[in-house]
Amino acid sequence: MKLWQKNTNVKKEIEQFTVGRDPEFDMQLAAFDVLGSLAHTRMLESVGLLDKSDLDALQQEMKNIYRSIMAGDFAIEPGVEDIHSQVELELTRRLGEAGKKIHSGRSRNDQVLVDLKLYLRHELQQVVQEVKALFDVLQQLSEQYKEKLLPGYTHLQVAMPSSFGLWFGAYAESLVDDVLLLQSAYKIADKNPLGSAAGYGSSFPLNRQLTTNLLGFETMNYNVVYAQMGRGKSERVVSTAIASVAATLARMSMDLCLYMSQNFAFVSLPDNLTTGSSIMPHKKNPDVFEIMRGKCNKLQALPTEISMLLINLPSGYHRELQLLKESLFPAFGELKDCLQMMSFMLPQLQVRDKIMEEEKYTYAFSVDAVNAEVLAGLPFRDAYKKVGESIEAGTFAVPASVVHTHEGSIGNLCNKEIAALMEEAIAGFRFERVEKALEELVK
Repeated sequence: MKLWQKNTNVKKEIEQFTVGRDPEFDMQLAAFDVLGSLAHTRMLESVGLLDKSDLDALQQEMKNIYRSIMAGDFAIEPGVEDIHSQVELELTRRLGEAGKKIHSGRSRNDQVLVDLKLYLRHELQQVVQEVKALFDVLQQLSEQYKEKLLPGYTHLQVAMPSSFGLWFGAYAESLVDDVLLLQSAYKIADKNPLGSAAGYGSSFPLNRQLTTNLLGFETMNYNVVYAQMGRGKSERVVSTAIASVAATLARMSMDLCLYMSQNFAFVSLPDNLTTGSSIMPHKKNPDVFEIMRGKCNKLQALPTEISMLLINLPSGYHRELQLLKESLFPAFGELKDCLQMMSFMLPQLQVRDKIMEEEKYTYAFSVDAVNAEVLAGLPFRDAYKKVGESIEAGTFAVPASVVHTHEGSIGNLCNKEIAALMEEAIAGFRFERVEKALEELVK
């Protein structure tokens, strides 16, 4: 029997089409479904909708189910519609009538919502941890290679001197802004929808603040209609944050593909980290970075894909919202894989020395020559003209030294300041509060 079924059996074709891949993705929600029910049943007992003896029995069995899920020993049986049905079925088998009481005061709508919010919080925390690991690698490499110059480009034309320290550090700071977007997504996910039922509340005297506290939410979605409207909105905001991290990785991957080509030859990789050609013996292909670029470009399309599912929906619940799981859930795994692979690959880059001493990069120092003239007392426009004429005449000479001292320049990377920004951004998540609440709930 389905949770919603009365006496009519739905045609097999209808069931298969409407259920779709839900059981597959619902297994990723299994632990969170039990956490939600642990909190919900404690709340039911507190308002007199569940006996203490039933609560104790339900809590014990749900904790047993939770442990079996975490051990990988739990599954949705064939013919069972979703994870909520499977958990309730299992409780009813073990406890009889008590198992049938856990759904009082909620709908599958807010049950799914709270599962999703708990899942999104968990996945976002894992993404942030992987971002921080990559950030640390980038900062270390920025310091290690801060003295090694490479050309900077505008319009893909040689522009001005840069450095590997500046290049690695740029992507580190980009990740800080990505974490701020992840934090915004996390804060939207960190609101309790439980108690909104089907989107119009309940006539039971529910204590929504209690479940908010038990599940470690910072606050709740107060308006029950908006709580249901959050289905899809949360996913879209999260996908935007995912896309931002992916954009950073895609751009860095593209740089590395260019820098590894023979036309640039700024960096290389050990042979065992590259692939070859079936007919060209000399090839060392940066396949990892190419695949990463492709994966991250696909992730950047995710907000549009989710938005198209939501674009013409009125308020209230609609069944196609379940399709959001098919788009969003795999994205977390793809992004974490890319972050881990970038953290693995970057320390093994082999950086070439004395790149800027090559003749083709001579004019990259023209701005430094202009600035030297200005510092000697020549007006900027006259200095610009003087250096330009020397380039046209073929008499330009590279300045004896390149001195950049302002904040964030070659000679002053400000890595400590950037690290402080990252620490501040991560502190805003308050992961410890959530971890403490959930540990208390299952112990």
